[in-house]
Amino acid sequence: MKGNSYDHKKIESKWQKIWEEQKLYQTPEGVTQKNKFYILPQLPYPSGEGLHVGHAEVYTACDIYARFQRMNGKKVLQVIGWDAFGLPAENFAIKNNVHPRINTNKAIDNFRNQIKSLGISVDWSREVGSHNPDYYKWTQWFFLLFYERGLAYRKKQKVNWCPSCKTVLANEQVVDGKCERCATEIEQREMEQWYLKITEYADRLYDDLDKIDWPKETIRRQKEWIGKKKGAEITFNLSVPGQKEGKHGVNVFTTRLDTIFGVTFVTVSPEVAKKWLDVGWQATDEVKKYVEDSLSRTDKERMAGAGDKTGVFTEVYAINPVNQEKVPVWVADYVLGDVGTGAVMGVPAHDERDFEFAKKYNLPIKVVVMPFMASKNEKN
Repeated sequence: MKGNSYDHKKIESKWQKIWEEQKLYQTPEGVTQKNKFYILPQLPYPSGEGLHVGHAEVYTACDIYARFQRMNGKKVLQVIGWDAFGLPAENFAIKNNVHPRINTNKAIDNFRNQIKSLGISVDWSREVGSHNPDYYKWTQWFFLLFYERGLAYRKKQKVNWCPSCKTVLANEQVVDGKCERCATEIEQREMEQWYLKITEYADRLYDDLDKIDWPKETIRRQKEWIGKKKGAEITFNLSVPGQKEGKHGVNVFTTRLDTIFGVTFVTVSPEVAKKWLDVGWQATDEVKKYVEDSLSRTDKERMAGAGDKTGVFTEVYAINPVNQEKVPVWVADYVLGDVGTGAVMGVPAHDERDFEFAKKYNLPIKVVVMPFMASKNEKN
């Protein structure tokens, strides 16, 4: 019946106005009580399109948690802000001939109204924006501390470059070789950039994950991202056609030093091979083309195709430092230049990935480790 219908717009707007007038969710200054609680949702990038369903999901989930904490007697501070600084805003301004602040503030106004219409219990008096000087001055302060303490440095590295957005993209922002924002084909470029030495804190980051109450899958992914591994770095001298044996070498990192007697090949990343080419390595045309083709693909694309491993023999041999055996060196696209040393010792009898590569290219498989109580048949 019409008389019993629920006019949600009218009722919700009425109470949202009352909440705002009474400053119901504004946390007073100087809260010292022990049962206080702070919650910060991920800051959205205020695009011209406004909120999408993913935003609504995240902020609703955070708000449920914030309201739950209030119902348990805690003084809750939930804030929101805008990740509004960067090239996307600048590029939009250039294309539309408008100052970036004008369009950014317009988009923020829209986002703010949409979040308010969801009834999210945010303290709007503490709203922040990464494009405001009173915010980014602290980002600059942090960076200076990193730099002064030797934690910020510059180096050249291969990156995903969008020629339309004129910005570097993370692997997660590349979809089928295209920019997720504008669908432009991305390019692989070597660029000098700033980096932070997160690895200096790898042990603390890794160990402290066991102290928090997070889902096991989330912790596993975080540990993989940190990438802490215990192992050894070994130098294999190289035998390069036309050059003195041992003049050059390649470093490999391994977590299984006990299997070094089972090495039957060495694989290097296309990035390592490119460095060799740049300093005068006279490789075959087949190797040069393979390196060029591999470097035109993103790391994500290369790993996606890792099930069907590809490689090319370099006509270079590596000398095993423990038994002086010469083993062939291959360039393989499943080896990434920024993982470990960018080179891997192939032990196909004791590594699944190496086994698949060895089977495909008919490389030797040498068993060197087996259970102490293995039967005679198993040993044979």
